[in-house]
Amino acid sequence: MTDTDIYVREGVDELAAHYRAAIQLLGEDPDREGLQKTPMRMAKAMQVLTRGYQQDAHQVLRDALFAEKYNQMVIVKDIDVFSLCEHHMLPFYGKAHVAYIPNGYITGLSKIARVVDIFSHRLQVQERLTQQIKDCIQETLKPLGVMVVIEAKHMCMQMRGVEKQNAITTTSDFSGAFNQAKTREEFMNLLRGESKRI
Repeated sequence: MTDTDIYVREGVDELAAHYRAAIQLLGEDPDREGLQKTPMRMAKAMQVLTRGYQQDAHQVLRDALFAEKYNQMVIVKDIDVFSLCEHHMLPFYGKAHVAYIPNGYITGLSKIARVVDIFSHRLQVQERLTQQIKDCIQETLKPLGVMVVIEAKHMCMQMRGVEKQNAITTTSDFSGAFNQAKTREEFMNLLRGESKRI
């Protein structure tokens, strides 16, 4: 069993059959040596890339919830994001930056990255992904505020359509204390490394 096999679930054989049919419809021979195992590989890969549907991001945060009187900004930045655009089923990839201001409770830092991972491993648009991450943290931790910024490149823009290789899409969403421009500015300055260093 490989590491990716742990994400294989019911329906993989049916999914592989559909991929076999798709390969044939594209004009290829699915019985050709190089393609014989491709439908199953594609089916397993797709189940890995959409594993977020079987995971509960709220529970991930609840499992590592700690009472703490810290009430300053907590930032986890440069979290790798890999997702599938639901419009063309092509990848988009980049970085997520997440900040929250605790209100009596904190969570394990790795759990913030896990929340990003869970929502990104679903069919997505970047705008909704940004909002889902923010909403999950706000609803579960009930902090004074949350802000999420995602910067990503979209293969549907790079490989097809306008074919622009260097276009970066930036999305943001925020709540609570981050409705204040000063708090958002502090977050953005910290992202850019403009804060006073010790």
